Amino acid sequence: MQTETRSVETPDGEMPVYVAHPDEQPSRAVIVIQEAFGVNDHIQDVTRRTAAAGYLGVAPHVFHRSGGGVVNYGDMEGVMKHFQALSDKGLLDDIDATLGLIHGEGITDGSVGVVGFCVGGRLTFVAGAERALGAASSFYGGGIVKGRSENMPSLLPAVSHMKTPWLGLFGDLDKGISIDDVEELRSALKDAPVETEIVRYAEAGHGFHCDARPEAYNAEAAADGWRRTLAWFGEHLA
Repeated sequence: MQTETRSVETPDGEMPVYVAHPDEQPSRAVIVIQEAFGVNDHIQDVTRRTAAAGYLGVAPHVFHRSGGGVVNYGDMEGVMKHFQALSDKGLLDDIDATLGLIHGEGITDGSVGVVGFCVGGRLTFVAGAERALGAASSFYGGGIVKGRSENMPSLLPAVSHMKTPWLGLFGDLDKGISIDDVEELRSALKDAPVETEIVRYAEAGHGFHCDARPEAYNAEAAADGWRRTLAWFGEHLA
């Protein structure tokens, strides 16, 4: 496996993208969308995991509009500085720029999966609603039902025109995403024009996939969620 950081052009300037190349020439790719803490060691590790599974792994630095870099776990003041610059429109610009990099490797949209965590899970839902990709998987994506801000409103209206098969993975103990919200989303997705699935983990909370945060990590839920994500991509990516 080889890794590198490349740069792509967005309407708001250059954006770094962490890239992990599998040993064999890939025919499919996975976009990894960061948590609230940036493309840190954990997100880079997840990107390498996609490459280990045979995909071209790419992780765009979506904090590039607010100075980039990473935020320490627990530094919510640092997180909020970056959140103020996030928007669904900006995310789609970042996805399009990242797809340009992937196209340069000879991989088409139908062979691209996208997986995101925390705020990245929400942004993954946006990408799946507005872009026709192979498949999308969101780990504990908050703000899908109720929205987060004017720039990141409720995504329920987007269900009617979703373009990408979507898998949602949630923990029942998540203090920021209620079970009621998850079930409201499940109900709304019955009218989606693409295949969708929601999985709940009774003993998991927010951040359950992040093995860099022992207080949040749930090994059983993390392993099952990752297995389901790879299976979802294997089933739906061209």
